[in-house]
Amino acid sequence: MSYDAVVIGASAGGMNAMKAIFSALPASCSLSFIVVQHIGARSDGWWIEFLNEKSELQVKEANEKEEIEKGTVYIAPPNYHLLVEKNRTFSLTIGERVNFARPSIDLLFESAAEAYRDRLIGIVLTGSNHDGASGLKKIKELGGLTIVENPEMAEWRGMPDAAIAAVTPDHILSLNRIPDLLMELNKKTGLSVDMAGKKIKKGE
Repeated sequence: MSYDAVVIGASAGGMNAMKAIFSALPASCSLSFIVVQHIGARSDGWWIEFLNEKSELQVKEANEKEEIEKGTVYIAPPNYHLLVEKNRTFSLTIGERVNFARPSIDLLFESAAEAYRDRLIGIVLTGSNHDGASGLKKIKELGGLTIVENPEMAEWRGMPDAAIAAVTPDHILSLNRIPDLLMELNKKTGLSVDMAGKKIKKGE
């Protein structure tokens, strides 16, 4: 099976988890990554710059109506729900909080599942609540691949436990195994990012 995009949900402990994943992925990775990290409404985005420095992929905040590109990591902006439209562009909303959160992992996962269907990978990482569980179930129902961080090794096991209770994941993995699986799946897709799509490092 070939995949086009990966949606990732994280809450408490998510900064460390995403650093571990994105610092291990090479610039040749052709998957699109869309991330919801539960953050405060007034976050200044410092952690996006931090991840961008640690990753060979471009890491940026998602913008309204932006087209989703391969080999890029998109982060939901603070205090907005991030949705994927059927034409694979983003929309941002300020609707009611879902599972006490805005951005909501479930809303991202459910909208991405409709847009990508069986070409989507969903990943639930560390967190202390149950956001992402119903969204991961939707991804599974529409033929996507589901991955959950091993709750025994997660910094916070609430979200991984809830996800496993909601759906039988295709993979339950420690953080250091997730990048290896993603690259294996990326190779099966048979695509790579050309030079125009690669992140330009500072000074180049």
